Amino acid sequence: MGLAAEAQFHVLAVDDSLIDRILIERLLKTSSFHVTAVDSGSKALKFLGLVEEEQRNEEPSFVSQKSHNQDIDVNLIITDYCMPEMTGYDLLRKIKESKSLKDIPVVIMSSENVPSRINRCLEEGAEEFFLKPVQQSDVNKLRPHLLKSKVKEVGEEDQVINLSRNDIKEILA
Repeated sequence: MGLAAEAQFHVLAVDDSLIDRILIERLLKTSSFHVTAVDSGSKALKFLGLVEEEQRNEEPSFVSQKSHNQDIDVNLIITDYCMPEMTGYDLLRKIKESKSLKDIPVVIMSSENVPSRINRCLEEGAEEFFLKPVQQSDVNKLRPHLLKSKVKEVGEEDQVINLSRNDIKEILA
């Protein structure tokens, strides 16, 4: 896969540590990923439009489930586990509970090797759990998850197109 094809992947990196955020951002950019880096789970949710989505869930169902930030297509989220206010685990749960974001792969990273924490994150839907410092070999493990999510997106688009064709056939029949 060439650089042009990989450049289409957008990764949201979440870490409260400036040094770790810069490191993961550089590693991802070295692999030709487009990176948006934020310093907290709440900023990640705001970037993803999830805070607005939670507020809209109280409104009538005819309101669109996509926020204005969903125009920015995020293909993967990589987040630190230990952060103030909201842990990476809490962020993972909010993303997996969201109708519009649940299919985005989430990777958790931590400097602490706590097996129960790792298992809990993986059971809740994390694709990977990396120990810090994150290495280039770890970043290379992201490609299959990105490709899997891209294939799923294309499959969903095909379903919508097929659904539309079937609807038209029924109308014309």
